[in-house]
Amino acid sequence: MAKSNYQFQKRQKELAKKKKKEEKRQRKRENKVVETNDAEKNPAPSIDEDWSA
Repeated sequence: MAKSNYQFQKRQKELAKKKKKEEKRQRKRENKVVETNDAEKNPAPSIDEDWSA
């Protein structure tokens, strides 16, 4: 009977977790950049401008 290599399995599982976490971090970073760009294109009117009328 062959002996299982648990260290290899554990390492593969850790690498998969690390990869998934990195991909999630990248998606969050991209979403943040998109939101920032949208805010720059469509800035909210300031309160001072509304009161000047």
